[in-house]
Amino acid sequence: MAKSSTTAGKPDKAEAKAAEKAAKAARKASSKERRGQIWQAFKMQRKEDNKLLPLMIGALLLCAVVITGLGWLVGLPWWAALPFGIIIGALVAMIIFSRRVQANVYKKAEGQPGAAGWMLQNNLRGRWRITPGVAGTTQLDVVHRVIGRPGVILVGEGAPHRVKPLIAQEKKRIARVVGETPIYDFVVGNDEGQIPLSKLNARLIKLPRNIAANSVTELDNRLTALTARAPQAGLPKGPLPAGAKMRNMQRAARRR
Repeated sequence: MAKSSTTAGKPDKAEAKAAEKAAKAARKASSKERRGQIWQAFKMQRKEDNKLLPLMIGALLLCAVVITGLGWLVGLPWWAALPFGIIIGALVAMIIFSRRVQANVYKKAEGQPGAAGWMLQNNLRGRWRITPGVAGTTQLDVVHRVIGRPGVILVGEGAPHRVKPLIAQEKKRIARVVGETPIYDFVVGNDEGQIPLSKLNARLIKLPRNIAANSVTELDNRLTALTARAPQAGLPKGPLPAGAKMRNMQRAARRR
């Protein structure tokens, strides 16, 4: 019996080692893929942003000098403080890189149909519930619904004179269901009274928390049930690439 249990234990150990090895290989591959994506993003950004490298190198050198100087003032030898300065400088340089990449992405997406919906789905995390395209027109004006701790948020993008009536109609429709839950509405754009795409995410996060966390899913289910029809057909699921023909998109939306 003891012999059989030992024999049975060997495959278990072998399987565990194999699983651990596979998990390690998967982590290594994922890390390599992430590094490759960052490198590709860096090369693309460097081609379009002449200030990127000077700012990153400047931040690295400045942090290295400042941290080394502070270390010297408190009695540390320069060779002991320098590595900390380089590490902090590298972190600051990466922050500069990520901020400039993000700003470049927003700049390219701004004004493109579907950009706000794309931004909401890719940047809002946690208990937010995003339903893109709850209302729209054949001219690709669209209203997205966001549910979170602040309540219900309607985000419109497109021509203001067409988007505002869409928002008002959707607001009236869902007000019958949500009761006293606050309903906010925003229009994405750069004109007066609108929110730039790059500031939309931060604006939503700063809204007051009016409902309990466990009420978000319940509210989303109620509004999903209210929406008997599917999201507007033909609406873009992300920002249209530069040069896309608007007439073709509008024709496809009408046919559907």
